[in-house]
Amino acid sequence: MKMRKWTTMVLALLTAQSLVLSAFGGDAASAAGSMTKYRVYQNDKALREFSTENQAIAYAQGFEYSHVETITGRGWVWDNFPRYKIYQGGNSNAKWEYRSYEQALAAAKSMNYVHIRDLEKPGWIYQSYAKYQLYQGDNTYANWGFTTIAAAKKEAGKWTNSHIIELSSNQWVWDNVSDAQEKKLRAGSAVYQIEVDGAKAENTKNYAYLFDAIKASVNVANSVVMNTKTNKTVHSNVAGYTVQQSGKPIKAFVSLEKAIQYANYYSNSEIVYKGSVWWTNAAYLSVYQGDKKLKSFHSRESAVSYARGYSNSYVQTAEGRKLWSNTKKLIYLGWNGTSGASTIMGHVADTQGLDIDSPSWFELTAANGLLSNRSDPAVVKSLREQGIKVMPLVHNQFDKKMTSEFLANADAQTTFINGLTSCLTDIGAYGVNLDFEEVAGTDRAAYTAFVKALAEAVHAKGMKISIDLPRGSTSWNHQTAYDHAALGDIVDTIIIMAYDQHWSGSDTPGPVAGLQWTEDGLSQFLSYGIPRSKLMLGIPFYVREWKLDGNGKLVGNRAIYMKEIPQLITDTGAIGTPDPDSGLMKFTYVKDGYTYLFWAETALTIQARIQIAKKYDIAGVAAWRLGYESSDLWTMMLRNK
Repeated sequence: MKMRKWTTMVLALLTAQSLVLSAFGGDAASAAGSMTKYRVYQNDKALREFSTENQAIAYAQGFEYSHVETITGRGWVWDNFPRYKIYQGGNSNAKWEYRSYEQALAAAKSMNYVHIRDLEKPGWIYQSYAKYQLYQGDNTYANWGFTTIAAAKKEAGKWTNSHIIELSSNQWVWDNVSDAQEKKLRAGSAVYQIEVDGAKAENTKNYAYLFDAIKASVNVANSVVMNTKTNKTVHSNVAGYTVQQSGKPIKAFVSLEKAIQYANYYSNSEIVYKGSVWWTNAAYLSVYQGDKKLKSFHSRESAVSYARGYSNSYVQTAEGRKLWSNTKKLIYLGWNGTSGASTIMGHVADTQGLDIDSPSWFELTAANGLLSNRSDPAVVKSLREQGIKVMPLVHNQFDKKMTSEFLANADAQTTFINGLTSCLTDIGAYGVNLDFEEVAGTDRAAYTAFVKALAEAVHAKGMKISIDLPRGSTSWNHQTAYDHAALGDIVDTIIIMAYDQHWSGSDTPGPVAGLQWTEDGLSQFLSYGIPRSKLMLGIPFYVREWKLDGNGKLVGNRAIYMKEIPQLITDTGAIGTPDPDSGLMKFTYVKDGYTYLFWAETALTIQARIQIAKKYDIAGVAAWRLGYESSDLWTMMLRNK
């Protein structure tokens, strides 16, 4: 993966390292200080990371339903979630949500027929629903509902032949109809009929005076009073407010007030009217694991605290909005390609959402098992405090002859394994990333046995082991040193080095990693029977530029860091055209009689690679290497975890 292709770039790497050191003052401590410590979320989706709490909060304030957490430990720092919500009947919207009760009350008092719900308490804490309804004969209007009988009577004074219905009892409680008017009304046509389900109720008669019909209808459950002349419903005893407990109907009422009185005796109850929930004492927040509801809570603190105890869980509001989750996300690993502490800390400081860092700290230096160790326990400690695990890389210098001799020497392997596991334990590493390349195909069985012995030793120390394997091809991988199926059973993670489709030794120009080539390689690894949970997709943070002479003959190539591409395009005026075969943009420019080609790697192509990892539900992605990318790339990567 790495050193084989990059030995010609040692000077460039050293230059890059010096630039990073300069940018961070050459001080590992200052680099650690600039690392991100706070993560901004919108609902349960990560947006961006910041090094200070104030920066994170300032950014979060620009988003609705946002909150800030510490990256390490996911401590809750700040949020702008609404606490109070206005409902009009069973309906609400985002504009009717408020942080304070004072704000909610001021808005509610400018509206009719609303209530305010404290989202951390059952029921409602304010309501303006009518308790009395004014009628003039058969007619009433929406604005003739009143919270007091005095207000209803005041309006009634403007109208003759008016009456008031008390909504809690659904009874006629007042009117301004004189005795003479009552007598005249009763002498009229009997147009008021009591009906149930559209038919005249049994053992009832029709009435000329509405008061008499309403009084008689009280004894007929779920009845209405109809004016048969106008075919208009003028009074209803239908129990439209249904009390449910955990979604199961238990009793219905004519009035909302009576329904609330009854519902208060039952936990997890709600009142449904015309298909909408008007009142509830059910908790606003629920914790789910997958599709299974685990428990409900009134407070965000309690819900999140409970959810932390369950893997792949999330907290969801009654409207279905997820506000927190620890559901499976892609793991991000980044290789440093160097051992320098300041450079490593500088690399990591530019990332967001990085889970595992892999410094190049160990190498097999001789066939007798001699181990070179350039590890730094202070770096491990500092990164661990930032919530980042350290899995150092160990390589074999990509020396085929030395590696064959090593694999033929059992004592050398024991020396190497004991030394490596001891070092890893001493520095507090999360595990080790094994990157043995240029291993002879004839050493296939010996290499598998070595990996098995190393994995057993690493696991015995409570650590993890990952292994880097070339993308390769099912047509010839059986001839290589890498027994994919066997290795998949041994190690914790296999990282597919899905790059160098065209590399420094290629005889034709092409992309470092076409998207379809990448996806096909991942499919092949799955065909070996390796579990998805053990696979990570290696992605490139670099491209290769190809140089052709006037006859179109390839005369050279060079690697270019991803972060250098925009300036290269600007400086050369390179023209980009879509390349359907690779799924990338192919750029061309001419300089000094030579034609130059490169296939660009951008935020969009990195996002496409992440989507491939998601499509196949694998564990994550690994980037070769940190420092080649611009820091703003990680904002996109964080949001796509």
